[in-house]
Amino acid sequence: MSIPTDPSRGPGLLAGPAATLLPGGLHDPADQALTAGTPAATVAASAPASSLAWAVLAEEALARAERARTDGDDEQRLSHAVAAYAYARTGYHRGLDALRRSGWKGHGPVPWSHLPNRGFLRSVQALAGAAEHVGETDEVTRLAALLADCDPTLA
Repeated sequence: MSIPTDPSRGPGLLAGPAATLLPGGLHDPADQALTAGTPAATVAASAPASSLAWAVLAEEALARAERARTDGDDEQRLSHAVAAYAYARTGYHRGLDALRRSGWKGHGPVPWSHLPNRGFLRSVQALAGAAEHVGETDEVTRLAALLADCDPTLA
């Protein structure tokens, strides 16, 4: 016998918490500004609760860190990695705040397929990348587990 499933709740009624779906997306002014090409720093300054703006800042800093690694400039690599870590940590915490307001209890699905969730998830990914640059292996492991819990396709 097959039990009908609700995709927002996972594979079955007893499988665990419902997926958390953040509000926002295409109608969110910060997301619209980023899509229109407004610099991420401008968006983060005007909408500091936007995890996506912080994630973009972190990703840009990580790209600079990678270029510095390629150039063999370890001082610049670390400088950019630390900036990426700070940006990503901010986006991560702003995302946690939003998730908790949406009923998330610290575990369970936060699907990538839901556009408004991507700012938080990208912040987590960027934080893991920055943590790797600075040698914080325990943080990398913890963040990989968090991503796998939120959306196994990201693991």
